[in-house]
Amino acid sequence: MQTKKRHLIKTVLCAVAACGAAAPAMADTYPSKSVRMIIPFPPGGTLDVVGRMLAQQLGEQMGQSFVVENRPGGNGTIGAAAVARSEADGYTLLFNASTFISAPMTMKSVLYDTDRDFTPVASVAKAPMSVSINKDLPISDVKSLVAYAKANPGKMTFAVGSIGSAGHLATELLRRSGNLDFMIVPYRGTAPALQDLIGGRIDGFIDPILGSLSYHQSGMLKVVAVTSEERAGNLPDVATVGETIPGYAFYSWYGLWGPKSLPDDIAARLNGEVGKALEVMGPALKEQGLLSSPGSIEEFRQFQKQEMDRMKKIITEGNIRAE
Repeated sequence: MQTKKRHLIKTVLCAVAACGAAAPAMADTYPSKSVRMIIPFPPGGTLDVVGRMLAQQLGEQMGQSFVVENRPGGNGTIGAAAVARSEADGYTLLFNASTFISAPMTMKSVLYDTDRDFTPVASVAKAPMSVSINKDLPISDVKSLVAYAKANPGKMTFAVGSIGSAGHLATELLRRSGNLDFMIVPYRGTAPALQDLIGGRIDGFIDPILGSLSYHQSGMLKVVAVTSEERAGNLPDVATVGETIPGYAFYSWYGLWGPKSLPDDIAARLNGEVGKALEVMGPALKEQGLLSSPGSIEEFRQFQKQEMDRMKKIITEGNIRAE
C-alpha cells in the first residue's frame, strides 16, 4: 500500500514539474489560430482606425489574423464586458480608449470591475485633443475663449460626445481650470455634436484632433487650442491650452487588455509585439496627430492607476453622472 502511495505521489510531482517546464513555452506557440480584438465602439472613429492599424501589424508580425470585432453600446461597457467573460487564453483581447477607465465611474451599474477583471497588456498611443469653436464666434485662441465665456456667463455651450468620455473630462477640466461658467451639453456620439457645432447650434467641442481636423482645414469650424503639453505636429500654429492656463493638459489614450488571469508569458509576448508594431506604426500615427506610447506591462499598469485617480477626481468634483 505504501509503495503504491509513494508511486502515486511521485507521478503527481512529475506531472506538476512537467507542467511547470512547459509553461514558458506557451508563448512560443501563441497564437496558433486567429485572435479576436474587440473594439467596443462603432467603426470609423479614431479608436477604430488605430485598432485596425494595430491588428493588421500584429497579424503580419505573429503569423495569425487579428480580427477586429466592433461591439458598441453602453458607452463601451458592452464590448468590455464580453472580454471580461472570455477565456483567458489570449485569443480574445480588448482594444479600448481611456473611456474604459472613466465611463464606469459615472454609471450606476457595470458588469465588471476595470481593475479586477482585466489584465493590462500594452499602452499603444496618446491622442491630443482639439478645442473646436463655432466659426462665427469672436474666438481665435484660449485667451479670447476665456474672455468670451466670462463676458457671457452661463450662456456658452460645449458639447460632449458621451458622458464620462475623454472629451467630457477634458471639457470639465477646462471649465474648472479656467474658472469658466459654461453649459455642458451631452450628445449621443461625436458626429451629431460636430454637426451642431458646424451648424451653429453649439459653441464648442473638445475631441481627438483627427475628428475636427478636416473641418478646421476647410473653415467649417475653428480649432483654437490643443490639449497636449506640446503643440501638435499636424496643427503646429495652434497653441496649447496650457500656454494660457498653466498646468492644463489632457489626452485620450488607447491600450490593449486581456481578461483577468491572462498567462504572464502570453501578456509579455503581446506587449513585446505591440512595441515592435509601434516602431512601424509611429510615422502613420504621427501623421494623424497621435503619439505612440510603448512601454512595459508594469509601466502601463502604473499609468492606468494614475489616470484612474486623476479621472476620479475630475468626475467627483464635476459631479459627472450618466443618466
